[in-house]
Amino acid sequence: MRLVSREALRSFRRSPMLSALSVAAIAFSLFTTGLYFLLSLNFTNAMEGIAERVEVVAFLLRGTPAETVTLAAQDIASFPEVLTVEFVSEDEALERARAELVEFREAYQQLQTNPLPSSLEILLKEGFRSSLHAAAVADRLAGFPFIDQVQYGQEWVARLDRIRNLATAVQLVIGLAFMLVAIGIIGVTIRITVLQRAEEIAIMRLVGATNSFIRGPFVLDGALKGVLGGLLALGLCRLTYDGFRAGVGAELADLRFFSGSDMLLMLVFGTLIGLIGSLVSVGRHLRRV
Repeated sequence: MRLVSREALRSFRRSPMLSALSVAAIAFSLFTTGLYFLLSLNFTNAMEGIAERVEVVAFLLRGTPAETVTLAAQDIASFPEVLTVEFVSEDEALERARAELVEFREAYQQLQTNPLPSSLEILLKEGFRSSLHAAAVADRLAGFPFIDQVQYGQEWVARLDRIRNLATAVQLVIGLAFMLVAIGIIGVTIRITVLQRAEEIAIMRLVGATNSFIRGPFVLDGALKGVLGGLLALGLCRLTYDGFRAGVGAELADLRFFSGSDMLLMLVFGTLIGLIGSLVSVGRHLRRV
């Protein structure tokens, strides 16, 4: 293992320019892929922020006893889809309407009696903010005898579901395309390194070196270049992210960068690409000599 490590490190010293170009090619490939996934991460985060507004509102019949509402709220809070349940009284509903519906503020000020009913506002947990789960909760709420009407913005929630499903499909397709292009570029880069050392491989073959022994330094060399390329790509992604935040994205408070696990995954991805690219390139060359 020490010999393999020494040979891999020696290849960096033998051809520093080619090694630097290889690392740069890997970094560029991972950088473009990383930028795409960073964009996807923030788009998904924005969609989740919108999905947090999905709620089910149950309007209560007038005269429903407070004890009944309290017990029902506790029961509804135990639903697996439900995050919170908030009771909104008739007076609170009127105050909200006066504050939010400015065009009707004067009309609300002149009311002799309050026409708005009390209600229960139910927010859903993450993973249940879809039209399917909202409809299921609404159906169960409709079974309570003191609930007059249930609303959850059916059309809006269904439209949000369609957008999320389409976005997920597009992200998967484009993400896969970026990954395949990155693998191709890195494979070609490592292939150039193998061809540069073709004479050395032939000599090792002549003196009786096994395929495993010949592959070892190249595989480790590819892994090291993958790690270095991944680190450089992460640095470039961070610089791009910070530059965007300082400029165009200054007003976007919800922008996110990769988490620690995301960055580790990117480094592992770079390492694996280096390993696979080395194995494939060296394997092809060994079959030809």
